[in-house]
Amino acid sequence: MARNKYPEVTIEKILEVSQRLFIEKGYDNTTIQDIVNELGGLTKGAIYHHFKSKEEIMDALSDKMFFDNNPFTLVKKRNDLNGLQKMREVIKINYADVERAELSKHTLPVLKNPRILAGMIDTDRRLISPLWLELIEEGQHDGSIKTSYAKELSELIPLLSDCWLSPSIYPASAAEIENKFHCLSTILDTMGIPLFDSELKELVERHIKEIAE
Repeated sequence: MARNKYPEVTIEKILEVSQRLFIEKGYDNTTIQDIVNELGGLTKGAIYHHFKSKEEIMDALSDKMFFDNNPFTLVKKRNDLNGLQKMREVIKINYADVERAELSKHTLPVLKNPRILAGMIDTDRRLISPLWLELIEEGQHDGSIKTSYAKELSELIPLLSDCWLSPSIYPASAAEIENKFHCLSTILDTMGIPLFDSELKELVERHIKEIAE
């Protein structure tokens, strides 16, 4: 059999089909064979040539969806915003990414698969925290942020928002998640990053109601 001259096309197709199935059926209920059946000619071997497991597909899909619409890259170009405003804009862009939100809402059985949880934390540590740190330090320089804990908070923000506030990791009602959110907001205010203004609080509270349904 001739080798695929365009492996990136194959990978794109695998991720596209996987994303649709994960949302339609749920991550747990989707098998590699389900993905093969929807690929139209590609074999199970073609999938395993690029991905060793379903977990690797999910990892690649999550990374792709983030970097295709990387909010940190988008706000860097905004010379009209200070560091604190850029942090707020990152959150707004994240919540506006409907496909990514839908994937997270319907698929991830995090507590049943420690590898997924470990991958989330590793991604936050390696990729997301440094991006938050850059914006916090920009805010320190322009005066919009007054904190002595830039690095610590750059690690805390993704850890709490992605793990502690996630009902798939810490099961909670909408009211309980909202209390946690207000706790996080108070912590950041106290530490010199008044991140959640009234507009952003309303946006987050609306999102909490959606994910807790």
